Parts: sequence; C-alpha cells; structure tokens
Amino acid sequence: MEQIVQNLIGKKVDVCCGPTTAFRGDLVSSENGVATLKAENDATWYVAVDKIAAISEVNDSHSRPGFIA
Repeated sequence: MEQIVQNLIGKKVDVCCGPTTAFRGDLVSSENGVATLKAENDATWYVAVDKIAAISEVNDSHSRPGFIA
C-alpha cells in the first residue's frame, strides 16, 4: 500500500479506511507511514497508511446535463 500511495502523490484521491470512514483531497505527501491529504476546504487530514483499506484517484470529469448545441 505504501508504494501505491507514493505513486498517487500530487493527485486528488478518495481514501477509505473502513465501512464508514472516507477522505477526499489532494495527496500531498506520504512519510513515516502517514499520508497527508489537503481537502478543498483547506482542512488537512493525516491518515495512517496501514489503516487504508482502499485508495483511488478521483475522476473530475464534470457531467453537464442537457443538450450541447
């Protein structure tokens, strides 16, 4: 998991740590077993890498409903 987290630094990610715990933000760093995420509201999250159950890059493609002329 440590190597996967290292490969996603600088990207916007979703991190799941359990059935009810999830974080979304820009993955800033991963050092000493702790991943640092910066959320859109400027909150900083520190997540233990060994507690991460799943991590994925966020797809920011925005869907605009309606017709495009």
